[in-house]
Amino acid sequence: MKRMPFERPTEHYDARIMDIDEKICALIKQRKDISGNNPGFPPLEQISKWAADFELYEDLLKSVFGTLLSEEHFKPLIEPSGFRQHIPVLQSIEQGDYFYTLTSMRQYSNASVITFNIDWDVTVDDLIRHSYKHHKHFELDLGEAYDCRMSDGGSSTGHAAYNYVISPPLPDNISGVELKFKEYSKPFKNNETGTEIVFSVK
Repeated sequence: MKRMPFERPTEHYDARIMDIDEKICALIKQRKDISGNNPGFPPLEQISKWAADFELYEDLLKSVFGTLLSEEHFKPLIEPSGFRQHIPVLQSIEQGDYFYTLTSMRQYSNASVITFNIDWDVTVDDLIRHSYKHHKHFELDLGEAYDCRMSDGGSSTGHAAYNYVISPPLPDNISGVELKFKEYSKPFKNNETGTEIVFSVK
């Protein structure tokens, strides 16, 4: 998702704590390295203990550790620029009660954009409950060579669509490329459901 520009919240800074803040940064780096940038979240009982031991608010610590879940969430975002062309993909997969489609790829000088479409039958009572608000979150995986993020999405009755920005851009000829959409029950790759929609482009 697109982020709002960050503005420094105050001009005040107590320079006496600069060395402490530098040590905090070093500890964050050490924590990231030891955990492989996948630290999880401390047990709530441990957070309560730390809050009591260090005279801190529990909600502050929950916020801090929630922010530190993964540095990946804070990568600089590539904004597509320099549109070049549309490239047809025309791939579809029917899996369970859903029909998944990739129609085309937009090529930019610095990125590619893929639109992932989901359609379902809303005339069936059981499927009405699977409206957009119940859809899970899909992450696009193209391997370590590419950074993929969902930039935006939307839905209407029986249909949902998500745009994914890929950088560096994919080649114009994507024959042989495998686009794997992994489903999660929460954003930021939390709680993988095991569902994968894989398009093998020919």
